[in-house]
Amino acid sequence: MSQSLSQLFQQYTSQLPTEQTELSASGSNRRYFRLTGAGQSIIGVQGTSRDENKAFLYMAEHFKKKGLNVPEVFIASDDQMCYLQEDLGNTLLFDFIADGRKTGVFCEREKRMLRKTMRALARFQVKGAEDFDFYQCYPQPEFNLRSIQWDLNYFKYCFLKATGLDFQEDKLENEFERLAYVLLQKRSNTFMYRDFQSRNVMIVDNEPYFIDFQGGRRGPVYYDVASFLWQAKAHYNPELKQELIDIYLDELRSYMDINIEEFKEMLRHFVLFRTLQVLGAYGFRGYFEKKPHFLQSIPFAIDNLRQLLIEGSEDYPYLVEVLREMTELKQFKEVNVRKPLVVRVYSFSYKKGIPNDDSGNGGGFVFDCRAVNNPGKYERYTYFTGMDEPVIQFLEEDGEILTFLDNAYNLVDASVKRYIDRGFRNLMVSFGCTGGQHRSVYAAEKMARHINDKFGVEVQLIHREQNIENTLPAKN
Repeated sequence: MSQSLSQLFQQYTSQLPTEQTELSASGSNRRYFRLTGAGQSIIGVQGTSRDENKAFLYMAEHFKKKGLNVPEVFIASDDQMCYLQEDLGNTLLFDFIADGRKTGVFCEREKRMLRKTMRALARFQVKGAEDFDFYQCYPQPEFNLRSIQWDLNYFKYCFLKATGLDFQEDKLENEFERLAYVLLQKRSNTFMYRDFQSRNVMIVDNEPYFIDFQGGRRGPVYYDVASFLWQAKAHYNPELKQELIDIYLDELRSYMDINIEEFKEMLRHFVLFRTLQVLGAYGFRGYFEKKPHFLQSIPFAIDNLRQLLIEGSEDYPYLVEVLREMTELKQFKEVNVRKPLVVRVYSFSYKKGIPNDDSGNGGGFVFDCRAVNNPGKYERYTYFTGMDEPVIQFLEEDGEILTFLDNAYNLVDASVKRYIDRGFRNLMVSFGCTGGQHRSVYAAEKMARHINDKFGVEVQLIHREQNIENTLPAKN
């Protein structure tokens, strides 16, 4: 048990804590403890840098006075090496949106919290900077050339060189200088959180609270937007990113004039810069400090970088060339964090209900085949299914189901294409009829083969009432 925190707890509550549990600190050198006793639960923090602690203590008090959602600091030791703060519970935004991160499909509850967070970020950046003494920040009072160079060198020495890739350092430095010049064009008197990501947001009473802001400084607003929306393991799809940017800009416009097109163009440069900075941090924490959490995050960051490089950049041609070559290295190419789309196609009987979606996404397309002429009303087709030639011939000569399927193909094709583009992993398409034997089986067979032939993705074909399953493997 930490003696210094126990004494501080006693000083604050007049009692010693009855229990002290160390909490995970992820990449931080600070140690966090939950102390309970005297009818209270309090978070105790032990830091390794007095200057960093002083920065946090100043910021926490300032932000609290501004009415922003941050933990209240109750007491600090005389040497400011440890302090007690409000216990905000256990729910990180990172965990709150876990289902969306895993599937790539965010439910309305998750989206609502993300929207709240983006609005809160804009308020934090502007309101938090009011009357703020930036000279209290550590290690730099503002986002400047030196801090940019630190981060770019962080990437170069802790990640790029560690890959063993050969590159022309002079040419790379020229483009680093060009990137730094662009990033410094938009200065503003706003607070730059710097490490704004879903692990540093906690959910309390359905509202976002911000933690671990001690690395903040005066800086442009773009950095935090890039940091949050392009977080390595977030898996926000392009449409959701755009929606959250629009929400953020709507809030920011209430505090300052914003040129939307100019904002989005500048954001592109900050996304590139932030991605390099993150890779540098992962390289240092993972390769050199041997922390597994960061090593496990590298493939996700590389995948993010691949997506950025699809568009390329005429501004930094050599940097883009090096990054493309880096992402194709064997140690990264063999790790595919974007799992391919799998489409599940069902046939079923409406009498037994619509099939359940085991992926957790709530289901997909459901097509009702009951309006199509039914071979099941003729006794000679009783013992056949939609996979048998007599039923196939009946349905195709009648022709109704062919028109029906053409319309279904158009709808499903559009979704399959977008699901692939957005990195989604599961799509469900179901065909129902009266008995789940003739029309729905025929339609499901045709749809499964159509998707597999056209898009090359794996299709799992399930004829539920026939107890038949078949997999059409992905085509390389």
